[in-house]
Amino acid sequence: MLRFAITLLALITSSTCRKYGCLEGDTQKLKPGPEPKMQECTLYSKFSCCYADFTAQLAHSPVIKVSDSYWNRCGQLSKSCEDFTKKIECFYRCSPDAAYWIHPNDTAAIQAVPLCQSFCDDWYEACKDDSICVRNWLTDWEWDKNGENHCKNKCIPYREMYANGTDMCQSMWGESFKVSESSCLCLQMNKKDSIAIKYLLSKSSEESSSSSSSSSSEEHACQNKLLKFEKLKQKEGERTR
Repeated sequence: MLRFAITLLALITSSTCRKYGCLEGDTQKLKPGPEPKMQECTLYSKFSCCYADFTAQLAHSPVIKVSDSYWNRCGQLSKSCEDFTKKIECFYRCSPDAAYWIHPNDTAAIQAVPLCQSFCDDWYEACKDDSICVRNWLTDWEWDKNGENHCKNKCIPYREMYANGTDMCQSMWGESFKVSESSCLCLQMNKKDSIAIKYLLSKSSEESSSSSSSSSSEEHACQNKLLKFEKLKQKEGERTR
């Protein structure tokens, strides 16, 4: 009976997170809302799960510390690597969509968020010459009594820690992310994500049917929508020249 009650509570909590759009982390709001004064993570400013003051930690480069986690234990990140790390941090802390991939056993965590292969490859390229001392940023640090992170092992280049972009995306944050087989039904941590998420949620609601034709249809619709989006952005760019 107790096990059933715990399971039921987990399901209710998970459903609530999906409905209102915020994870239950230490910096997330109860419900998403506008944060016009965000200094970083502005992709989510219209409907954010983090408060604007949190983003002050990410606003100045180099970023040294976010909450209790130091980013510079193996030296400062290069600007390009830091920019990608910020995108991941912003998604987890601020995106109202992160809760669609809430971890079934931890309402403050995410699981199997689909990232685009191109995003992971670009992230790897940006960081491969930087140094790191942990393979999994969530579990491999040594934490002191003040809750601050320290290296257990020596610092090595990212290119030695991870074989490629896929390995990095699927290891660095544990099981938080996966590399998608689709080039459209995946996230890139930019404005195009709104298109992908629309079709990902539609695909998820039809998963019970598990039809390959439905999957193919969502992929085709997503690609068409993305093409229109890119053409629109191109026209807007031409107008501002």
